[in-house]
Amino acid sequence: MAPKNQARDNREARERLRLYKARQGLHDRQRRRRRRDDLVGVGVLVLVAALATGSQLAFAGSHGSETKASASASASASATPTPSASATAANTGDVPSKSIAKGATWTGSLTLNKDVKLGIELDGAKAPQAASVEIKLIQEQFYDGTTCHRLADSDGFQFLQCGSANGDGTGDAGFEYGPLENVPSDGEYTKGTIAIARGSSAYSQSTQFFIVYGDTTLDGSTGGYTVVGKVTSGLDELVSKITSKGISSAGSDGTGEPKVATKITDATIAEEK
Repeated sequence: MAPKNQARDNREARERLRLYKARQGLHDRQRRRRRRDDLVGVGVLVLVAALATGSQLAFAGSHGSETKASASASASASATPTPSASATAANTGDVPSKSIAKGATWTGSLTLNKDVKLGIELDGAKAPQAASVEIKLIQEQFYDGTTCHRLADSDGFQFLQCGSANGDGTGDAGFEYGPLENVPSDGEYTKGTIAIARGSSAYSQSTQFFIVYGDTTLDGSTGGYTVVGKVTSGLDELVSKITSKGISSAGSDGTGEPKVATKITDATIAEEK
């Protein structure tokens, strides 16, 4: 990418993160105001502490860190859709409450490049924390304009990774979380799976996720990956218009940037009635 375009993308990423945090602050203030009014109505006065905005934390993406550390993914048994990260064993930053998902099924859509529309379903019962994070991020339009920066297209190793704040595998929304949820015991991630990308720690999940477009086997020795939901429609279109075109330049792990530049242009979600 040319330096001019890179600078523009960096500005867009910073602005997107600023708007996300602003929306997050507004929602928090509105929630606190409603709670205050309810309590005042019954004669109780409550002071609600302001929530601190989470700072930028360790990179959660697969490429583009300052040290350009390569991901440990490969098409072998050691394959993984994410790089190593800090081994934090606890949530960091302002992680959305796992109660958001309400233990329910949520349905919506994910549109790529304006013309590939995927139907999606999130499982709030089997992955309450991850589903709640994804719901919050989608509702607050965090993903709009972000890039799907990484593609794996080997036999038995097929996924498209999206959702980094900077569009190159770096950045987050100011938090990292765990634990792992709904992990396949056999390391098999079936076609259509939506799972959460992470680093070496089970608590390094953040905004990145990957869409499995062909049955994929991943190394489960480090704990595996949270399956948050599935694609319910549009997968054939994703393959024909994006993933089948291949990788522009594969790294040592067999993954790389898709030849078809891919952005999330719209995302919606709602609780299934």
